[in-house]
Amino acid sequence: MNTHIRPAAVAGSFYPDSPDRLSREIAALLANVTGQSEACPKAIIVPHAGYVYSGSIAACAFALLASRRDAIHRVVLLGPTHRVAVRGLALPDCDAFATPLGKVPIDSLAADAIRDLPQVVVSDPAHRLEHSLEVEIPFLQAVLGEFSLLPLAVGDVSPSAVAEVLDRLWGGDETLIVISSDLSHYLPYEDACRIDAGTARQIENLDPTIKHHQACGATPVNGLLLAARKHGLQIRPLDLRNSGDTAGDRRRVVGYGAFAFFESLQGEHHHVH
Repeated sequence: MNTHIRPAAVAGSFYPDSPDRLSREIAALLANVTGQSEACPKAIIVPHAGYVYSGSIAACAFALLASRRDAIHRVVLLGPTHRVAVRGLALPDCDAFATPLGKVPIDSLAADAIRDLPQVVVSDPAHRLEHSLEVEIPFLQAVLGEFSLLPLAVGDVSPSAVAEVLDRLWGGDETLIVISSDLSHYLPYEDACRIDAGTARQIENLDPTIKHHQACGATPVNGLLLAARKHGLQIRPLDLRNSGDTAGDRRRVVGYGAFAFFESLQGEHHHVH
């Protein structure tokens, strides 16, 4: 059987295309994260710009996964479509996603578990050039090693329809949910700080009414917030900055936030190892 691989589309632009340089860059970003927690999140929200802009913010969330490296076997990864309009949540028609760090197999059982839902479609074009999912995968490869992936490119769909998909795929300790979203776009620095602080408050309050001008991944973020309410997750904000803080011009910035969602820490899943 011929395996169909989705090759990296933004290696060499959003992140290094050399495996050695990419590994070193991710290791350095993770090493800079302070204040690790013992608990590992069930879900994270991370930004998806080039690593020079948002890698340090994303690393705050990915660093929390190290303690569950051996437990997490499946990553459900949702991000917005930037280039191809799609109705619903699009699965790719491929067997694996490739990055300079190697191939990650698509979780075909997880895909089969949601194919019957009317909001789930299959679209290779929605994935072919999409960076919002791709840029998270090298981080996941670095912190988790081996895992299978269920990447969903989220287009025009309701937050409740996203929550329904997440509910089906929720699983146990073996499943991690990753939502890829940047925050405000191209505002002056002070305006971005104010608007992003408001968006962060909404996320912390599990308020699923975030608008697209607040976050490009508003739909998958709102879907996660609905699911987090239903499953009683506790949220911890990790970082909130913008490109004016990291590597860019302060006249037009893009906002970035990282958030972690935990199952209640008294739960039965938190045995001491």
